[in-house]
Formats: sequence, structure tokens, C-alpha cells
Amino acid sequence: MERVLGIGGYFVRAADPAALTAWYRDCLGLDADDNGLWLQEAGPTVLAAFESDTDYLGARAQQTMLNFRVRDLDAMLAQLRVRGADVAEETQDVAGVGRFGWVTDPEGNRVELWQPERDGTAGSETR
Repeated sequence: MERVLGIGGYFVRAADPAALTAWYRDCLGLDADDNGLWLQEAGPTVLAAFESDTDYLGARAQQTMLNFRVRDLDAMLAQLRVRGADVAEETQDVAGVGRFGWVTDPEGNRVELWQPERDGTAGSETR
């Protein structure tokens, strides 16, 4: 059986594609080329299906949520707040998985930031 090798891309509709691309570059450091090609670091990727009535993904109209791995969740959230991004106040720790935080991009898409657990510790406690 043939299998997929990994995520090949993630595509979003935007009222202003150039501005949204600039936001991901300037706020999250996603350094993609003119074609959108970004060479990410190796690491785990999760594919998970949620119940259709979940609020976890953001607004009900949002059918998917992009999740980015980060090295230091607290530093990333602070960086986003300095740039005026819409950052959720709460974070979440999941034993054996890591820490999570959320930001909403300028187009209203909720984005999850994940600091994977290392050496049995996810980081600081849930706020």
C-alpha cells in the first residue's frame, strides 16, 4: 500500500493574501520563499479528528486548525503580544504531550502553538 510521506502544504483563503503571508513571516518567523516553500525542522506531526460541534478549533466556520511546533511557548506568546497579535490568555499542559497556546491570525483563523514535552516535563503549569 502506498502511504503519504508528510504534510505537503496547508492552504487558506484570505481577503489579503500578501498581508496574511507577511503576518505569518513577521509574527511567527515562518520564512517561506516566494512560492510559499518553507523547510521546517523535523519533528512530530499530529492528525486528529474532532467532533463537529467542538469549539477547540475556533469559530464553528473554521473547519481546520493549523498547529505549529515551537521551542519556547512562553517566548513565542510574548513575541506575539508585543506585535499586537490576538493571543489567548490561557495555555494548556497535557501530560506526556506538551504545552499549548493559541493565536488568531488577521483573517480570524485560530492557530495552535505546541511546545512538545521533552524529558518528561512540558514546562510551566497551566495558566
